[in-house]
Amino acid sequence: MSKIESPAVNAPDTLESPHKGQRGVRRLFNAFFYSLSGLRIAFYHESAFRQEIAIAVILVPLACFVPVGAAERILLIGSVLLLLIVELLNSSVEAAIDRIGLDTHRLSKRAKDLGSAAVFLTLVLLAITWGLIAGPTLVSLIRAAA
Repeated sequence: MSKIESPAVNAPDTLESPHKGQRGVRRLFNAFFYSLSGLRIAFYHESAFRQEIAIAVILVPLACFVPVGAAERILLIGSVLLLLIVELLNSSVEAAIDRIGLDTHRLSKRAKDLGSAAVFLTLVLLAITWGLIAGPTLVSLIRAAA
């Protein structure tokens, strides 16, 4: 064995963690249902996620009807999906911190505040993306209708 290699690096995944599951197609099948479970849990337990789902229900169909190019449409929808992804990650950090303990600790507060800041910056990105890409078109459509 070279100096860089270690037994842990070359060990099979099953030895690395007793929580590792199936492999291959079965693993993909299980991962799909774990993901659906995570979305369901987030929807039922996280009010911020429900609010962002409401935003997505409005903005994603709107992005499909706004007369923009394919790249712009991807950016519009992608910014909405990114918001949901960052919120899920923030919620997982908060759940892990709460699992450790509900007492106030400066590192727990830091972790939660950093997650919140990530969600905030994603909301800013979403607003800028929609404002620059869809904003002018939507304003023109509203003016034409009035």
